[in-house]
Amino acid sequence: MRSRYRINEPSRAHFVTATIVAWLPVFTTAARCDIIVESLQYCRARKGLKIHAWVILDNHLHAILAAPDLSQVLTDFKRHTAQRLIEQLSEDGGHWLIEQFRYLRPKHKSESEHQLWQEGSHPQAMLSDVIVRQKMEYLHHNPVKRGLVAAPEHWRYSSAHEWLKGSEPVLQCDPWE
Repeated sequence: MRSRYRINEPSRAHFVTATIVAWLPVFTTAARCDIIVESLQYCRARKGLKIHAWVILDNHLHAILAAPDLSQVLTDFKRHTAQRLIEQLSEDGGHWLIEQFRYLRPKHKSESEHQLWQEGSHPQAMLSDVIVRQKMEYLHHNPVKRGLVAAPEHWRYSSAHEWLKGSEPVLQCDPWE
């Protein structure tokens, strides 16, 4: 693994991206997105994860996260959500996606039957408040740039809801210190 894809500054928050293999559209239902939200909430409660910003799109998610062992938290998060998403896809009749994940699993990965997430998360350390603001703007505007909504706060699965008065966020964020 190249050093630019490692968490070399564990005391800092990182901008991470988790992408579905072959950019397949998995997060097209509330039930599947809720698996991600619930898993992030679990990691916050049990693994010391801090969530500063996030967005879920149809085939990937972006977040600014911090944890005492962020690399391990991300590994556990991906393993757990992959299993849960396969179960949900089975319930939803998404058998064609499950077959793709079976086909796309590298042959040397014998511990699992499917490959749902791409390897790595391309972590980028948040070295300044300016970088944090840039990354937050990028991730919140991602649904707008893709033509899915007119404004960031219109996308349900995003921390952009944090700033709307009277709106209940799907997942509460931790303040940026």
